[in-house]
Amino acid sequence: MPATPPSDPALPTGAPLPTDPDAVALAVEAAIEAEDLALLRRLADAGSSDAEDALVELAAERGDLDELRRLAALGNTDAADELLELEEEEE
Repeated sequence: MPATPPSDPALPTGAPLPTDPDAVALAVEAAIEAEDLALLRRLADAGSSDAEDALVELAAERGDLDELRRLAALGNTDAADELLELEEEEE
C-alpha cells in the first residue's frame, strides 16, 4: 500500500491507510482535528494506538456511551474506565 504523502494527511473514505509511521501520525492528527471518528476507527483497527486513544478521548468528551462500550468490548481499559465514570455521572 502506498503511504499518504506527509503534505496531505487527509484520507478520503475508503482510501488505503498509510503504512509509514510518520504518515500514520499525520493521518491521526488530521482525523483528530476534523473529529473524523470513521477515520480514527479505521486507523485504530489497523493498529494505531494513538488513534484508539483519540477515539476514547473524543467519545468521552461527547458522552458517546455506545462508542465507549464498543471500545471496551474490544479490550480497551481506558474506554471501560471512561464508560464507568460517565455512567456514574448519569446516576
